[in-house]
Amino acid sequence: MPDTLPFDPTRLKFGIGQPVPRAEDPTLLTGRGRYTDDIALPGQLWAVMVRSPYAHGVIRGIDTTAARAMPGVAGVWTGADLVSAGFGPMKCAMPLKNADGTPLRSTQRLPLATDRVRYVGDPVAFVVATTKAEAKDAAEAVELDIDALPAVTLASAAAAPDAPQLYDDIPGNEVLDFRHGDREAVARAFSEAAHVTKLSIRNNRIVVCAMEPRSAIGSFEDGRYVLRVGCQGVFGLRNQLANEILKVPTDKVRVLTGNVGGSFGMKANAYPEYACLLHAAKELGHPVKWTDERSGSFLSDQHGRDHEVEAELALDKDGHFLAVRLTSFANMGAFLSPVAPLMGTANFMKNVQSNYRTPLIEVSTRSLVTNTTPVSAYRGAGRPEGNYFMERLIEAAAVEMGIDAVEIRRRNHIRPDQFPYSAASGSVYDGGDFTAVLERTLQEADLPGYAARKAASEARGMLRGRGIGNFLECTAPPTKEQGGIRFDEEGTVTIITGTLDYGQGHWSAFAQVLHQSLGVPFEKVRLLQGDSDQLIAGGGTGGSKSMMASGAAILEASALVIEKGREAAAWALEAAPSDIEYEPHAEGGQGRFSIAGTDRGIGIMDLAVKLRGAKGLPEGVPNTLDVTHVFDQAPQAYPNGCHVAEVEIDPDTGIVTVDRYVTVNDFGVMVNPLLVAGQAHGGIAQGIGQALMENVSFGEDGQLLTGSYLDYALPRAGDLPDIGFVSHAVPATTNPLGAKGCGEAGCAGSLPAVMNAIVDALSAHGVRHIDMPATPERVWRAIHAG
Repeated sequence: MPDTLPFDPTRLKFGIGQPVPRAEDPTLLTGRGRYTDDIALPGQLWAVMVRSPYAHGVIRGIDTTAARAMPGVAGVWTGADLVSAGFGPMKCAMPLKNADGTPLRSTQRLPLATDRVRYVGDPVAFVVATTKAEAKDAAEAVELDIDALPAVTLASAAAAPDAPQLYDDIPGNEVLDFRHGDREAVARAFSEAAHVTKLSIRNNRIVVCAMEPRSAIGSFEDGRYVLRVGCQGVFGLRNQLANEILKVPTDKVRVLTGNVGGSFGMKANAYPEYACLLHAAKELGHPVKWTDERSGSFLSDQHGRDHEVEAELALDKDGHFLAVRLTSFANMGAFLSPVAPLMGTANFMKNVQSNYRTPLIEVSTRSLVTNTTPVSAYRGAGRPEGNYFMERLIEAAAVEMGIDAVEIRRRNHIRPDQFPYSAASGSVYDGGDFTAVLERTLQEADLPGYAARKAASEARGMLRGRGIGNFLECTAPPTKEQGGIRFDEEGTVTIITGTLDYGQGHWSAFAQVLHQSLGVPFEKVRLLQGDSDQLIAGGGTGGSKSMMASGAAILEASALVIEKGREAAAWALEAAPSDIEYEPHAEGGQGRFSIAGTDRGIGIMDLAVKLRGAKGLPEGVPNTLDVTHVFDQAPQAYPNGCHVAEVEIDPDTGIVTVDRYVTVNDFGVMVNPLLVAGQAHGGIAQGIGQALMENVSFGEDGQLLTGSYLDYALPRAGDLPDIGFVSHAVPATTNPLGAKGCGEAGCAGSLPAVMNAIVDALSAHGVRHIDMPATPERVWRAIHAG
């Protein structure tokens, strides 16, 4: 196979590089999508969770007597019941170590609390009834006897000597004391630096707010647990359920997923409700369904972000970077999700360097449990944060040193002649054109016209600022991924993949890869992704790696199909296999096997049909073109780019309006530019939301103060500008497609671009830094304080 796939985006209507609309859109837009809550199984019952009203407390008793007597109730279960059933805990097994070399201290979370509750919403029991209304009524009748304890909600507060302790076996609430870098060398660089810039930065906590709330149906069918649920990958979720929680062989568990209405990292792992549903289904002999309400989602869905960071940058007299240092507190919430400690530790470390020559990096992060909803990955999972910290430091350093911020970036960019570049983070960047991307972005942003726009804003009594968000992300390394190809009796071809589409548009993009490489008609391609019984591998979707993993798997599987096809075509055409050639895009709209030097041949779709009906094939001739293949893995890639935002601020009200927005991106080879632009737009919208309005707030007693959309703001269409999208692609060399990943990059560029623009606008009032979210009140106070 060649190192990269040659392609001509002008040649094929549905080939790589074409902006093909999403194949699933006609189904979704006409209301024919099938989400978990759309499913109703025969004999189905309903479950409702009973949750703790306290952020911290000791469970003295749970009285279910009244609930069991309520109309329609089929059963009530507590944590003790699931312990008796042998269910295991959910835990974090990340191989991260403390500074002293010991492993992180993982929490052991049972599906239902048995001894102590640790956040508001912690599930302690569940009720199953004939209808959802009956289950809700019975859940309200469950009586909880809980002795309330003091709560702590901020990570830095949890580290205090007198802080409430959540676990007896986790002293000081600290699950991980992470350190990376040569402390002595970094300290020396800072002591010898001509200038040091320091910022205290709050990375605000986010509610994920997927359009589709979590929903699941548990059943017990033919001696197997079956879970129908929206998730990010059925293979990994099945393994987690079987190995950790249910304690059964993996072949005793099946996970099925249909359409999924968003996740952004939140639906990747098992939740307590899933074990409860499966247990009740086995006990009752009926399927049991649960669908969360939005108020429950605010409490029970894993949150994102939440870090307190002291960021420092050391520079020489000419503004060259000498070292960067992050000292942080990371809030894990009450329990460790499987990836909770990753964001504020390794992902900070890998991404804070961005696309700059930074000789030394030090990251010291204390990860602590608190009486809050558990935290997990959220679009970018530490990668946008690392870029945000660096970009804010650059802007502050430029002001303090009197050097233009664009010039500082130019001076420190990794140059094209330095690739492959070994970064201090341990990453090896394979390529890029960072300064060219920056210059192109400034051009697209109409830098010469900015002064006139600023003057026009001032004439109306408004403040205008411009911000740059230069970024580079280290994607998650692709894991083993299935790339099965199956020729169906209906005349279609099915791609079987372990990744899972929850809004990205995999169907079209994967079909384009298959069409390009194998010549299968685009309209004949189907996608199978949501049935764990069909998979032998699968890393799920996350970390901006799907095209790198599944795309490569499809390419390799296509080559195997062609290899099998030569043997089959030789039989069909009565020739030697060595004489058979394959043209993926022959006349007639399908790939074609032919005898070299002749006009005799057979199309790949016709060959598949011929094999299906053949009897008594000679030895060595395959009876099908189907392939089951697993792509091993490839190194991670490094999508990068630059965003420029212009904001306008009303000093009388503090309201911030994002007025102009342009981006230039290096996502390598874009299989489908239309979908890539859509992914970038979505990430930018979420970045603007975090920058301007989204923020989770807890009271001193641990009660969630932002528990609904009356209290928690999401960006609406009117809050977003037109977003310019330009590609400046440098194909990756780390995977056969040359792709770099794009799903989370919008956040990485938007956080710094918007916040740098706000600080620029407020600089006339003496404002040097403002934390996210830049709400009207916070901006107004900053203006008046300045």
